[in-house]
Amino acid sequence: MKLATFEVGTDVGRKRRVGVKRDDAEELVDVTTAYAAALDEAGEDDPVAVAEAHAPTDMQTFLERGERALEAARAALEHVDSTRSGERSSEGGRLVFSLEEIDLLSPLPRPNTLRDFMVFEEHVKNTGGDPPDVWYDVPIYYKGNPNPDVTYGPDDDVPHPSYSESLDYELEVAAVIGKKGRDIPAEEADDYIAGYTVFNDFSARDKQIEEMEGRLGPAKGKDFANAFGPYLVTPDDFDVEDASMTAEVNGETWSEGVVGEMYHTFADIIEYVSGNETLYPGDVLGSGTVGEGCGLELGRFLEDGDTVALSVEGIGRLENTVVR
Repeated sequence: MKLATFEVGTDVGRKRRVGVKRDDAEELVDVTTAYAAALDEAGEDDPVAVAEAHAPTDMQTFLERGERALEAARAALEHVDSTRSGERSSEGGRLVFSLEEIDLLSPLPRPNTLRDFMVFEEHVKNTGGDPPDVWYDVPIYYKGNPNPDVTYGPDDDVPHPSYSESLDYELEVAAVIGKKGRDIPAEEADDYIAGYTVFNDFSARDKQIEEMEGRLGPAKGKDFANAFGPYLVTPDDFDVEDASMTAEVNGETWSEGVVGEMYHTFADIIEYVSGNETLYPGDVLGSGTVGEGCGLELGRFLEDGDTVALSVEGIGRLENTVVR
């Protein structure tokens, strides 16, 4: 199941919603409205209130509802598929929107937290030589900036920071936590993943290298932009072992890889992070960059006006243009 956060224009302005993509169709089902319509058809006394409680229009709150919200999304899809002739509820609300008439946002417009790892061995070797022993022992990560003003979605322009002349993309996939947990063993970790999304961890390489000479960071070299999208795909619909990854710049393929090349799996990552620490719904765990998955490894950097498109098989295409 592919979940999305989208905005649509109304008579009173922009409205943000949680949607679920219909298979083989370029359209989204409004989960809350369609679930309310399904409840109404089933005889629920107050379908709108129940739908808003079980399947909120905000993705963070939606994830906090857990399996109940996912059940509502499935019921919304089933209702639309069974009553395809009607695209409005009995109260007049739109159930289905074409992708052409809405704006896809980052699935999580404001991640609860953001941790980004470095678990592809080829990337480590290409950017810093042979990894130290600790890299093989534990999944190394830094904490990024989850604020909404630096979180971008599909087709958003991403600002080129004024302090950098070496702007870079990073081809990654991210797992999003869907259930609160602490001290989670690796064999149970998959139960805590709500879904996966494409992640572009934009990097100002010159600033990153400069500040990390002080033996801390990264900070300003990373904190100006994170892009996610286009969908949050539930684990049952994503092949975390064999999914291919591709990066294109202005239509030219720069990078290719496979998610399953991770040395530390997401299960390993969750076990490590949750040790004596609680994970919450909406926490984002980035995989780090696949081998040859960034310009630093290729000796090429992004220029103003460049469009970078990251694609992960089973999730979709995340496209952004760099602007000064």
